[in-house]
Amino acid sequence: MSELMTPALAGAAAGLGVAMPMGAMSVLLLQEAMRERRTAVAAAAGIAAVDLGYAALATAVGPWAASHISPVEAWVRLASAVILLAIAAHGLRGATTPTRTAAAAPGSLASPGRPATSAAPARPVRVFARYVGLTALNPATALYFAALTTAQGATLGTGPAGAAFLLGVGAASLLWQQSLVALGALAGTRVPDRARVWTFRLGYGLVAAYALKIAFPLPTPG
Repeated sequence: MSELMTPALAGAAAGLGVAMPMGAMSVLLLQEAMRERRTAVAAAAGIAAVDLGYAALATAVGPWAASHISPVEAWVRLASAVILLAIAAHGLRGATTPTRTAAAAPGSLASPGRPATSAAPARPVRVFARYVGLTALNPATALYFAALTTAQGATLGTGPAGAAFLLGVGAASLLWQQSLVALGALAGTRVPDRARVWTFRLGYGLVAAYALKIAFPLPTPG
């Protein structure tokens, strides 16, 4: 059992290494938690699932994955940037002063731009699938795990060691994402309505800025 502790800890460190930097997905997850904790839990699971999936792929075929993703990395980045810009634009359009309705429960908060009872919350399964798709578009995650597992190929060559590494990755990433959910849910219950609107505007503004950052340099045809 002790020989599996080293790859498990290495996996946990790798999972935290890819999950902890506050990128666009972290911002979106915090926004989701401020709206609806139940769907945010599903979103966090979706992000962690992609981290685990890319780690599993890289552990199995690290060098192959790195060589095949690198040539199209710029196009994948551009596609990801377009999607993130669309999400930011949609979020900024909806970030208006929230309103309350008579049917709303005392102390409940409406989503920005919508009455508190105007629409049913999204289903967790749909939110999970959406966050899986958005996270999977980020080539940096795939390249991160490909480089890491290629460097540690000899250590992760055996089945039990590889499984322990993946367990560490999945557990650490999921723990971090769920911590962000708890933080966002807590903030959502304490932040006044008008301040919440500005947090949404700031959050989606950061998403737009991140999208522009990852889009450059643009891919060149041919």
